[in-house]
Amino acid sequence: MPQTVLLAEDDRAIRHALERALTLEGYQVTAVADGVEALAQAHRTPPDVLLLDVMMPGIDGLQVCRVLRAEGDRTPILMLTALVETADRIAGLDAGADDYVVKPFDVEEVFARLRALLRRTSPVPANGVPGPSGISADALRGEPQAQQSVFSASDKQISAAGLRMDLQARRVWRGDRELELTRTEFELLELLVRNAGIVLDHSTIYDRIWGYDFGPGSKNLAVYVGYLRRKLDEPGAPQLIHTVRGVGYVLRED
Repeated sequence: MPQTVLLAEDDRAIRHALERALTLEGYQVTAVADGVEALAQAHRTPPDVLLLDVMMPGIDGLQVCRVLRAEGDRTPILMLTALVETADRIAGLDAGADDYVVKPFDVEEVFARLRALLRRTSPVPANGVPGPSGISADALRGEPQAQQSVFSASDKQISAAGLRMDLQARRVWRGDRELELTRTEFELLELLVRNAGIVLDHSTIYDRIWGYDFGPGSKNLAVYVGYLRRKLDEPGAPQLIHTVRGVGYVLRED
């Protein structure tokens, strides 16, 4: 069965062009012109993924996202935005979006981000290749796993640097404080916790989290790391995610 996409975009030319491109790519597309229609359609026939324009009349994409998340709907959401400031991107992530594409965009980038979102929400077959949840430090770096990380026998809970993650419930704590993370933030943190003390380069993180390396000019990873830091950091406590300039990021408690 083709995967279903609910596209909400008020610009008619962009909506028709995306609908045509997605259909040619093999998706089953339902295209609507505003947030009200998007919510109605999402309630009527839940899609596999939503593609929402941020700026729409009436109910905008951020409001659609907030409503769905408040209802407990965890369908992956990719936002389309003409707003390029970091604060605007953070607003989308805070509303519960999983990823974003900045206009004007290359349709191939939209395809890549949709594939990554859908891959992360699809069940992995018993003999399949695990995604971020199954990656080990050995596979990433060819080195012994850092002793900072602690895995339970069932591998349902992992911990490092004062962080504890329940992978089944998708809950995270720093000490006694529980953190509210989006899907992408959770998976990025999981990757860092599983490889605590090991520097992960940009391309490795892009490949494991998004399934696609967006190149050195992309700010996507930096935005997510910055937002994750805001949720992790505490006054007077050590910073946990460190930047290794020109290489990538590492989780450690200094």
